[in-house]
Amino acid sequence: MVATKNALAHLAALITYPDDGYLERLRDCGVTLARENPTASGTLQPFIDYSAMLDAPGLEEFYTRTFDINPTCCLEVGWQLYGEEYERGSFMVKMRKALRETGLRESTELPDHLCHVLPLLDRLDPVDAAGLANACVLPALDKMIAGFAGKDNPFERVLKTIRSVMQDRYSATSGGNPNG
Repeated sequence: MVATKNALAHLAALITYPDDGYLERLRDCGVTLARENPTASGTLQPFIDYSAMLDAPGLEEFYTRTFDINPTCCLEVGWQLYGEEYERGSFMVKMRKALRETGLRESTELPDHLCHVLPLLDRLDPVDAAGLANACVLPALDKMIAGFAGKDNPFERVLKTIRSVMQDRYSATSGGNPNG
């Protein structure tokens, strides 16, 4: 089990748009996972190996093709749960408020993007985090992963690693409905 306080924030860096430090963050995450969660590390390692073979523009193109062009694999939790329904807007408002209240800054991504939601889980009260994880994030991750079916896309391993770490952290806890 990844016990590091900011483990999910560390993993969130792997699903942000790749920049110059992406491969370094990826390798650091692999080292941390190998020490703290060998099962999750084993899931992530082929992605690390694949990414190391790409140059920066190749990695950026791969990320864009995977997440920005293909809506079934998009990284917005609210979109995965609610599509274009009104409830997504309400969910995004709650995520934006929670990010602000916990001192997390939004990037250019929407507030329900996984790169924002994962660090938020690290900062929420454990009961609230478990509620958000079990009611929203894990079901959204399952839909994202299902979007990779039959595509043999290495990014699927990143999402499976995140899901594995979250299941380890939140499987013994439960919480209320974050939309309630």
